[in-house]
Amino acid sequence: MTLDCFGPVEELLKVMRTIDDRIVHELNTTVPTASFAGKIDASQTCKQLYESLMAAHASRDRVIKNCIAQTSSVVKQLREEREKNLDNLTLLKQLRKEQTKLKWMQSELNVEEVVNDRSWKVFNERCRIHFKPPKNE
Repeated sequence: MTLDCFGPVEELLKVMRTIDDRIVHELNTTVPTASFAGKIDASQTCKQLYESLMAAHASRDRVIKNCIAQTSSVVKQLREEREKNLDNLTLLKQLRKEQTKLKWMQSELNVEEVVNDRSWKVFNERCRIHFKPPKNE
């Protein structure tokens, strides 16, 4: 299956970032404050949230990097065709469109870093006393 790395990916990333968008709410409703600590297994809740965040971040990273690789390949091919046919304006427009798409996907990596950092900060603030992530990650 090939992925259209523009419109549909934008929507896909938006849906895939839902866990990060809702992390504060998730932590507020599942990780107890000190007064309710005995009623809920916070370590298990934090562990499950950790695993969900790790999986979400890994899958988004994979989608973005796959699209970057796919679009880079198309840009390279179009550049080669363009060098052989400098008068072809349709080819030039197509090349520019793909280059724009590539820049957008590369900027998504930066967005992803900001989203992930924010989520881990919130996660660590609420879960650090309940759950210690494995050292290798």
